[in-house]
Amino acid sequence: MPAPFLPNLCSVSALAALVLMGELLALVLVLSVDGLPAFSWQRLGLVSLTIQWVILPSAALLCRLRPRLAGMPARLAGGLSFAAVMAVLVAVMAVQRGWLAYVTQLPFDYWRWLGDCLVGAICAGVVLRYAYVQQQLHNQQRAELGARIEALQSRIRPHFLFNSMNSLASLISIDPQRAERLVEDLSALFRASLADPKLVPLEQELALARRYLDIEGLRLGERLRQRWEIAGGTADIEVPSLLLQPLLENAVLHGVARLRDGGEIAVNLSLERGRLQLTIDNPLPGDAGVSGRAHNGMALENIRQRLAAHYGGRYRFEHGREGRGYRVALELPATETPERTMDRVEVAQ
Repeated sequence: MPAPFLPNLCSVSALAALVLMGELLALVLVLSVDGLPAFSWQRLGLVSLTIQWVILPSAALLCRLRPRLAGMPARLAGGLSFAAVMAVLVAVMAVQRGWLAYVTQLPFDYWRWLGDCLVGAICAGVVLRYAYVQQQLHNQQRAELGARIEALQSRIRPHFLFNSMNSLASLISIDPQRAERLVEDLSALFRASLADPKLVPLEQELALARRYLDIEGLRLGERLRQRWEIAGGTADIEVPSLLLQPLLENAVLHGVARLRDGGEIAVNLSLERGRLQLTIDNPLPGDAGVSGRAHNGMALENIRQRLAAHYGGRYRFEHGREGRGYRVALELPATETPERTMDRVEVAQ
């Protein structure tokens, strides 16, 4: 999809900013003509009304043109945007001057009309240039954010690959059928790992997480026990891809796999006050060393950076020892996939 050329002028925040800029421009024009001692509120109201007549139709027109402008060269899109605003400006100024000539019974003042159009053209050019620069900065930030998320996700792949290959090598000579099933699970996991970083339905992320634990279960056998508590209404909530697998990998490698009798990994998912609550609990050996904590901390810091890239400050991520175990707690905004949202709208209609 081409990057937008201008901001979304249909949004409430963008319209509010345009209206505020128009009022400031009206104040500047009135002060430049009358000065502060002879300041006229009546003139300010008339100038403000004229400026808003230009701003609001121009914003509506540019909002409609925004999808087309995105696929055009920058110069062509800029020229078309400026032409659209000028068309509205010239029409509004002509109507204003025509109405003034009708009320005062004086001839149409073409020079004043051309002067007003020239001042409006300069202001329109400055505002459009500012909007263009702001949008390009926003596009650049989004591109850098996408590259950052992809780089963070790619750091998970080598570690995950080496552990999975070790599991496969240990099963080929012992149980070929399980090894074949392991290859199928690995194919699904690597396909998700190599895909573009994005938000995916929680149901899909849970399926991948279960595949990973099935892979480790083939290696650890009865030592690895699982307990899943999934609340209803969470399947279509969007989460970052490959969010659960690294957390479960830590729970296995630094917890269950280091215990002679193994242990249970408990995953709890619930929905509270419009936010997704996730906890993962696993047992820990009594001699959990500094190296294990450092490795675990690196993986958890990677997850924290990915969450910050996706959600900014709208998430909670906590982890640490709890008794004889280790707990990871996540709280994320419960945003559903667009397809599910549209289904609900259609049902409601």
